[in-house]
Amino acid sequence: MDVLITGANRGIGAALHQAFQACGDTVHGTSRAAANEAGLFQLDVTNSESVAGLGAAWKDRPLDLLVCNAGIYIDKGQDLGSGYPADAWADTFAVNVTGVFLTIQSLLPALRSARGKVAILSSRMGSDTLAPGGSYIYRASKAAVLNLGRNLAADLRGDGIAVGIYHPGWVKTAMGGPGADVAPETSARDLVARFDELSLETTGCYLNHDGATIPF
Repeated sequence: MDVLITGANRGIGAALHQAFQACGDTVHGTSRAAANEAGLFQLDVTNSESVAGLGAAWKDRPLDLLVCNAGIYIDKGQDLGSGYPADAWADTFAVNVTGVFLTIQSLLPALRSARGKVAILSSRMGSDTLAPGGSYIYRASKAAVLNLGRNLAADLRGDGIAVGIYHPGWVKTAMGGPGADVAPETSARDLVARFDELSLETTGCYLNHDGATIPF
C-alpha cells in the first residue's frame, strides 16, 4: 500500500510514518523544511504553489491512503479578553483547514486512480456537542475541518474514495505537552487500525483513535 502523510517529521506524523513502515507499506512523508530531512518531500500546506507542485510530481500514480496530519495549535491558554489576534486565526485556518483541502484537491487524480482513502487528523475539540470553551481558534479550525471532511465524504463517494476524520487522543508530543496521556506509538498503532477499517460504508466517520464514535 502506498501511503502519504503530511507533517511526518515529528509527533504523531513521525509515529505514523514508523508504524506504516513496520507494516511493510510504502510510506511517503512531507515536512515544511524537508530539505534537511532525508526521505521527506518538501511541502508547505499554506503555499498553493507548493501543494500544486506535490500533486504535479505525484501525477496520477495510485495513492492508497492520504493522511492529512499537518496542523498547528497556537492559541493554547490565551485570554478571551486580550488574546486570539486576527493573524493567529488566519495562520491556523491556513494550515488546519485550507491546507487540508488544497492537499486533497492536488492529489485527487492519484486517489481516484487507486480508489484510495483520506484520513483527516482532527480533534474531539472540533465537536459542537463537546464544547467546554477556550482555545477558540483551534476549536473553530477543527470544527471546520470536520465539516470539510464530512462534505468531501459525500462528494467523493462516487469516486470510490472514503474519508474519515479522527482524533488521535491527547498525545505526548510538542503540541500535546508532557501531561498528555497517550504515547505517540500507541496513538499511531490505533490510528493505523482505524484507517484499515475505513470504507465506503463508514465514510464520513468521526472517531477517537480507539474506535469510539465522537459526537458531532
